[in-house]
Amino acid sequence: MFACAISFVLTGLVEAAVLPYLGLQIGELSLDEKAELLFVDQTIVTAIVLGVIYGFTNTFQPLPDDIFRYELKDPFNLQKGWLLWAGFGLVGALLSVALTGAVMALFSGESPQRETDALVRLLPLIGSSSISTGCLVGITGVLAPLLEETVFRGFLMVSMTKWLPTPISVLLSAAVFAIAHLTPGEFPQLFVLGTALGFSYAQTRNLLTPITIHALWNSGVILILTLLQLEGYDIRELLQAYLRI
Repeated sequence: MFACAISFVLTGLVEAAVLPYLGLQIGELSLDEKAELLFVDQTIVTAIVLGVIYGFTNTFQPLPDDIFRYELKDPFNLQKGWLLWAGFGLVGALLSVALTGAVMALFSGESPQRETDALVRLLPLIGSSSISTGCLVGITGVLAPLLEETVFRGFLMVSMTKWLPTPISVLLSAAVFAIAHLTPGEFPQLFVLGTALGFSYAQTRNLLTPITIHALWNSGVILILTLLQLEGYDIRELLQAYLRI
């Protein structure tokens, strides 16, 4: 987590230092340029954090066989198929998060007010153009899942399983995953999602499983909102309703 925080700070400092020399001001950028800048920022963050984690773990040679595994083979194997279990995990996550939201609404008596989600801040870019949509899908559907699943499942959870039972490691890593999003009101849903990601990874010991679930989850939201935007719906209102599930 410290590495994640440091990488974001470094990225912001580099951006603030470099943009003026390029004659660019963030406030003057078009929506497409802002989307491209966000994509570059996320690429830098992903490269820095993964580089730090890989460099740190390489100091503990020999590494376990089940750390940082990205294997494409046998995607539909009944026991270890990464794509098959990604499908199971995605369905389980969707049902579990929906049930969690329904229980929260039932006990609270009304939809709780939530913090501003990252998606709300991205609303101006959603559906604005094919370039912006492509950048957002690249950020949320490729770079973010690769980064977060490598950190929380590939590194944190695997490290915990060396001292703790796997179910406890799944739950603890899911809790850290939820806390790291810095939206306390969304902790239950994020915790449930992290748990589904963790158990799916525990089944296959292949990071492609949680990465695929995470990618489909994130990019699915972006694409659905884009289609709704193009159809004339008020996606801000829809998204606020989604965040109160």
